[in-house]
Amino acid sequence: MKAMEKKILNEGKVFPGNILKVGSFLNHQLDTDFLMEVGREIAELYNGERIDKIVTIETSGVAVAFAAAAIMHVPVVYAKKHKSSNLSSDLYSAIVHSFTHNRDYTVYISKEYLHEGERVLIVDDFLAVGNALNGLMDIVGQAKAEVVGMAVAIEKGFQGGGDSLRAKGIRVESMAIIDEMTDTDVIFRTQSK
Repeated sequence: MKAMEKKILNEGKVFPGNILKVGSFLNHQLDTDFLMEVGREIAELYNGERIDKIVTIETSGVAVAFAAAAIMHVPVVYAKKHKSSNLSSDLYSAIVHSFTHNRDYTVYISKEYLHEGERVLIVDDFLAVGNALNGLMDIVGQAKAEVVGMAVAIEKGFQGGGDSLRAKGIRVESMAIIDEMTDTDVIFRTQSK
């Protein structure tokens, strides 16, 4: 998706430690028109697949997942990073490591929202080493549901998570794949959408 690459180049900022700040459109302030364009692209990529639900992780993945789900007319279920009093005790859970926050989270999805036999598309804002997506895939497996594929807004290809998932036979569609980041430049994989 050339529009994502252009948006990153125009509005993204690179910080030390391979951190890409895209707060102006993706994970602090939301560019809703652009996100709906991303949602349409995801829906087009998975056109013809039966998708029963989209699963994501809070917080930044929700906007991308919502945009895709609105176009595909399916519900979004998002894994919560904290147990709250309104969350039932009958839960699926997995431990994920956040690259951005450099900490582990246990994420939870209530069993009432994810069922055996459902076909699930996993969606997130970033894919680096793949911890969040692997954790969500684990939860989908616990529910005896099926992962149809994954869609991410931005993949940091140089960190290998997407390639590792693809090597396992999982379909991963990224709106932009970054192969290298320097203090002054972002270099995209030529195969990105």
